[in-house]
Amino acid sequence: MRVITTQEAVELLQQMIATPSLSRDEGAVADMLTKWLADRGATPRRVGNNIILSQQLSPEKPVVLLNSHIDTVKPAAGYTIDPYTPTIEGDTLYGLGSNDAGASVVSLLCAYSRLIQSEQPYNLIYVCSAEEEVSGKNGIESVLPQLGTNVDLAIVGEPTQMQMAVAEKGLMVLDCVAHGKSGHAARNEGVNAIYEALTDIEWFRTYTFPRVSEYLGAVKMSVTLIEAGTQHNVVPDTCKFVVDVRVNELYGNVELLDLIRQHVTCDVKERSTRLNSSAIPTSHPVVQRGLSLGLTCFGSPTMSDQALMPFTSIKIGPGDSARSHTANEFIRLSEIEQGVETYISLLHNLTL
Repeated sequence: MRVITTQEAVELLQQMIATPSLSRDEGAVADMLTKWLADRGATPRRVGNNIILSQQLSPEKPVVLLNSHIDTVKPAAGYTIDPYTPTIEGDTLYGLGSNDAGASVVSLLCAYSRLIQSEQPYNLIYVCSAEEEVSGKNGIESVLPQLGTNVDLAIVGEPTQMQMAVAEKGLMVLDCVAHGKSGHAARNEGVNAIYEALTDIEWFRTYTFPRVSEYLGAVKMSVTLIEAGTQHNVVPDTCKFVVDVRVNELYGNVELLDLIRQHVTCDVKERSTRLNSSAIPTSHPVVQRGLSLGLTCFGSPTMSDQALMPFTSIKIGPGDSARSHTANEFIRLSEIEQGVETYISLLHNLTL
């Protein structure tokens, strides 16, 4: 594969913007990217709508994975321009997916093409993945078993202003049911399930788990939906509510679920425990390299494909998370250029 220039990376991003790629419907952009890479001497490998690039792996070397995602959310209300028409005004490129995370896709690709031109003390694999916005089963989770190797470090491209997210919150959604006994509301009968639920809801609102993260703070639990009753004069015998749990890196989802069940009396059913929090030690060589380059560390409240990676990872990429999922999304061309150079400085001759 030949070197990809920054100008080519920008042109590729424009083509990506012009090719709708909503989550679970990324086939057209994956086809375009596969052909674009093949035309430049690469040998891309498809796993569904995910694309893998790698060289011959050396068994004695560790493996570094470069990853970002090609899918987008639906255009936000309020766009004053066509979200699928890439428009450059000065240093700014507008379009859906430009910031989240097309700029990371092309910046990591550009860096990959340069890094492989010389021997590195690690094997390098590049993956642009699908279904990241919905944490889908056919995204990065389906790719990892197909890599044919264990991964020692992943660089996950998301808009972080090229600062290092050394911790990322995980997610659990809980469906809870409090039980009572039905009765007539006019009589002193029954056990009101809503009242039974109140104690547990108050616990979710006020409880703080003892392990508080330096970068992510405490575990955050929020009751976000509630449903009970069939009519005004019947005491409800069930009260259902949903809890959104944002998990810091000091707890695993399974461990936290067990602790929650010890504290409440309602039935608790998790929708999934697969979206775990993640963290990388600040003593890790890639973090130390970043600090030497003047980068800073922070904790990210937003999820990425890191949640599905059972190995060490760090999140860093061009753009600003505050622009993601907003109308008139944009990336600055200078941010892409800075992103490429920072990725190379971070990884060139890095010893793990």
